[in-house]
Amino acid sequence: MPHVTIQHFPKSLTAGQLSRLVEQVTAAVQEAFEVEEPAVSIALAPVAPEDWDTQVYQPGIAAHREELAKAPGY
Repeated sequence: MPHVTIQHFPKSLTAGQLSRLVEQVTAAVQEAFEVEEPAVSIALAPVAPEDWDTQVYQPGIAAHREELAKAPGY
């Protein structure tokens, strides 16, 4: 605990980009939840653009607006 899942359009990240992403997200989560680094896990879940509405927006965003810490601007 805690676990972060990042749903995104498919994109290949370089090793450096992935390393920076993991480092920055881990640091932010550690600070906010006051946990040690080993407690944080991160998953990347690519979603095709044509599936975004049905797989991400409707079930995860629109249906849970009260849980969003940041709503999308679209």
